[in-house]
Amino acid sequence: MLLLFETPAGFALFKVLDEGKLSKVEDLSKEFDTVDTARKIVKLKAFSKFENTSEALSEATLLIDSKPSKGLRKFLRAHCDGETLAVADSRLGNAIKEKLQIDCFHNNAAMELMRGVRSQLTELISGLGAQDLAPMSLGLSHSLSRYKLKFSPDKVDTMIIQAIGLLDDLDKELNTYAMRVREWYGWHFPELAKIVQDNILYAKSVKLMGDRTNAAKLDFSEVLSEEVEAELKEASMISMGTEISDLDLINIKDLCDQVLSLSEYRAQLYDYLKSRMNTIAPNLTALVGELVGARLIAHGGSLINLAKQPGSTIQILGAEKALFRALKTKHATPKYGLIYHASLIGQAAPKHKGKISRSLAAKASLAIRYDALREGEDNSMGLENRAKLEARLRNLEGKELGHSAGSAKGKPKIEFYDKDRKKGAGALITAAKTYNPSADSVLGKTEALPEEKEEEDAVLGKRKKKTEGTQTEAPEEKKEKKKKKKKAVYADETVLVEAEAEAEVAGKKEKKKKKHSAEDSEVQNTGTLEVGEKKKKRKHAEQDEETKTPKKKDKKKKKRSEE
Repeated sequence: MLLLFETPAGFALFKVLDEGKLSKVEDLSKEFDTVDTARKIVKLKAFSKFENTSEALSEATLLIDSKPSKGLRKFLRAHCDGETLAVADSRLGNAIKEKLQIDCFHNNAAMELMRGVRSQLTELISGLGAQDLAPMSLGLSHSLSRYKLKFSPDKVDTMIIQAIGLLDDLDKELNTYAMRVREWYGWHFPELAKIVQDNILYAKSVKLMGDRTNAAKLDFSEVLSEEVEAELKEASMISMGTEISDLDLINIKDLCDQVLSLSEYRAQLYDYLKSRMNTIAPNLTALVGELVGARLIAHGGSLINLAKQPGSTIQILGAEKALFRALKTKHATPKYGLIYHASLIGQAAPKHKGKISRSLAAKASLAIRYDALREGEDNSMGLENRAKLEARLRNLEGKELGHSAGSAKGKPKIEFYDKDRKKGAGALITAAKTYNPSADSVLGKTEALPEEKEEEDAVLGKRKKKTEGTQTEAPEEKKEKKKKKKKAVYADETVLVEAEAEAEVAGKKEKKKKKHSAEDSEVQNTGTLEVGEKKKKRKHAEQDEETKTPKKKDKKKKKRSEE
């Protein structure tokens, strides 16, 4: 019986000398306490050495998958003719048995035997010292862990975390420095802040101009457009700013240099972040962009940690404060966090942002897992998912349009306008209106009403039938019948005319009564007005008399004084 043992240096085959001791598994570990007793149980028969680390890694990875490599098969064919083989993995034993027809077994005795061999390995294999075996095992374990985790130095996401953090800090510093430049130089040339809105162009123009009196002589074509340049020169001639010294201008220009250098470094950092994101997470970048993807990775801690999160967590990542506040106050939870700044959500209408953010978070979670565990820089999955999300966005907008036009699907349906038809109804509300001549009541005309004409037609029709059934009547009788009919018609018409005349007379009487009542009310009103006017006249007369009497008294006093 042989024992297959794997080492970091190669494969070793041990011959079991005393198979009887394998029956006592509990006492087997005691046999390997010393080297002499271990050599009585097992003896090295053959050893296959690995040539380099890559070969050792390939052999180890195949053994982890329970697959014998080509070198192992050649080694076993050469040294295992007609003998049973003890292995550490039952699946590996089955694979060897299928391919090499070598009987293999795996039990507790084999595991105890391997444990004892491992404890005395350097003594049982000559030429393999402990000082050589330790670095071999360490290097192989590192290589194996890199292979299992698909580790690559190009996929270090900590660089992305640091880069996006520095980019945000640079944005804050740039804003504070630019505002300081505007406030500082605004004392000298306040009109420039409204003319040049961009912070970088403002710093460049201040650095080029210096004192505002130099603006008329300088050429700003490299910095500003022609219209802005002309406006700047006009404002510099009539500026209301104060004068500043040369020392102040030197400090302001130094601050402008700082702003420009920070902006240049920010552009370089953004290019670096863009390249790293396309290398590490190309599918996530295709879906949400470089900045949003980098912020998601930084918030999650790493790409692997972010890959462990579900889509619902990625959707609200960055809005934890709002989420816990909503749960505490029992209000609606937030629909999006950092993912809100993605271009797809920005394109959606406000009422569709929640649906698109949910769909985008689900696709982003798949893209993150694919980026974290795949090899290469393929972004086809991200581009495909982005196309699907854009189609869904168009579908949502099309549904809204179709609903407003009256169709269930996205295609708008054109409906013809009909004022007599209800919305969604198939029948008319009312019948088509026709002119009713019987509503006109005009005196002096003796035309028959339409209802009377219908009755006459019905009577005439019956009589025609009778005449058709019988023989022709005498002409005299026909004339008499016609006369009777005419008399009846004239009688009905006279009755109608008399009724209309009576109605008109009653209407005239009512009008006269209304006129008389109106005249009586006017008379009463005029009477009350006249009484009021008379009272007013009496009051005025009394006031005039009161004013006249003191005047007379004054005149008498004057005459007496003169006498």
